[in-house]
Amino acid sequence: MTNSISDLEHSEVILVTGSNTTEMHPVISSALKRAVRKRGAELILVDPRKIRLQRYASAWLRPKPGTDVAWINGLLHVILRDGLQNDTFIRDRTQGFEEMAELVKRYTPAHVEEITGIPAADIERAGRLYGRAKKASIVYAMGITQHTTGTDNVKSLANLAMLCGNIGIAGGGVNPLRGQNNVQGACDMGALPNVYSGYQQVGDAAVRERMALFWNVPQLPKVPGKTLTEITAGVLSGQVKAMYIVGENPMLSDPDLRHLKGALRNLHFLVVQDIFMTETAAMADVVLPAASFAEKDGTFTNTERRIQRVRKAIDPIGDCRADWSIIADLSTRLGFPMSYGSPEAIMDEIARVTPSYGGVSYRRIEGVGVQWPCPTPEHPGTPILHKESFTRGKGVFHAIDFEPPPEVPDAEYPLYLSTGRVLYHWHTGSMTRRSAGMSERVNRCEMEISAHDAAKLGLENGQEALVSSRRGQIAVTVTVSEKAVRGTVFIPFHFAEAAVNELTHGLRDPVAKIPGIKVCAVKVEPAPVSESR
Repeated sequence: MTNSISDLEHSEVILVTGSNTTEMHPVISSALKRAVRKRGAELILVDPRKIRLQRYASAWLRPKPGTDVAWINGLLHVILRDGLQNDTFIRDRTQGFEEMAELVKRYTPAHVEEITGIPAADIERAGRLYGRAKKASIVYAMGITQHTTGTDNVKSLANLAMLCGNIGIAGGGVNPLRGQNNVQGACDMGALPNVYSGYQQVGDAAVRERMALFWNVPQLPKVPGKTLTEITAGVLSGQVKAMYIVGENPMLSDPDLRHLKGALRNLHFLVVQDIFMTETAAMADVVLPAASFAEKDGTFTNTERRIQRVRKAIDPIGDCRADWSIIADLSTRLGFPMSYGSPEAIMDEIARVTPSYGGVSYRRIEGVGVQWPCPTPEHPGTPILHKESFTRGKGVFHAIDFEPPPEVPDAEYPLYLSTGRVLYHWHTGSMTRRSAGMSERVNRCEMEISAHDAAKLGLENGQEALVSSRRGQIAVTVTVSEKAVRGTVFIPFHFAEAAVNELTHGLRDPVAKIPGIKVCAVKVEPAPVSESR
């Protein structure tokens, strides 16, 4: 996030897209609701489903799945046509504007309606709402990124924010909501294939030399590693022989699960480190029992870049240990001694090798934490990024044309499938499905479908149905819902017994390599009596 969570309450206009915020990020959704109810903010919601935030929206756009670049270009077109852009910001702080402006001339509201299904009048209204605001923020989540055009989607949102000068100001910004509690911290620490901690590039010789000197090794690799989706391909080609999976359950969360299962079975050696025997751990040669958040000390860095303490509430149960302790012992046995005495000692090392964390210490984060960049002990932290300039100097506009999803409905598979979460379960359910209270609220996989589509397919509420794609088939319980949009079914991915990622494809964004989980084509039919659960 370029801005803070609390900053959302000071926006005049908030555009939320690709985020079922009330169910995925309920605390942040409270801030959005307060902004509307108590401060009079206008909410633009872009989501095909009638999610709970729709009640608070001044404008609700319902695009066809996978058409995000088109509707964003439509808003850019309206803003430029009506002269609502921030010319000073564009002149002083950006480049590439002319190419972008020329491209979006073609994205008239009428043309955007043809692509997205959003009425032209709604594009007009949303464009003017965002363009006229003195401070407007953008909030998005994995409904924007988990596409084969995910990088283009994010760049398009950045175009929108820069066009109106909504970067570097209170109440503005581009604010991705992280999907898990420490995914921001994991990325900050270099859990990406092309960077060290603090996003220091592996390809930068000066960075490699400095890190090698600190760690007392002769040299470090200059070639980036592989993303998760590339690793899977590497296993099947025989290039990758072993995997060490920590705190992740890809046998439910990754796309095209049959493909992934084949890859994991092809490994010579699989190690899984986790707090429960997950579906992935069940396939491992070795399982290392890890301590839960309540059994260890450390830090989480949340979605607003705030580094916060995690404190041990109970001693580890049984043989489980803190992740850092397991990794340090394993590294030592492999020939590189790690002798940290505590998580605090690790944070001290992080501060020494990571410029953006240079001023972070346990003493500094005893209370509410601090937001990076925090380069020195005297630095107060950074609630708002890019106030004076962008990290690279000038921000770049990108001229991005719409590309349709690689798989769309046809005669054989006539419906879109979208996946996500429900309020009462989290990610692959390895924790929440072991909670009696959570499972009492939602204990089965339910497919959300519109009344129109249900009637057309001969389906009734509570009935069992089979959902099939070109990759697999699952059985689900039908829920006829007003939240659903015609032509699209929604299925959560928490349930191993109806693993929706059996259906999704593994086609990837060419830049970020993220799979296009959010759009694929399926067919739905009543389950034969013998196949009903």
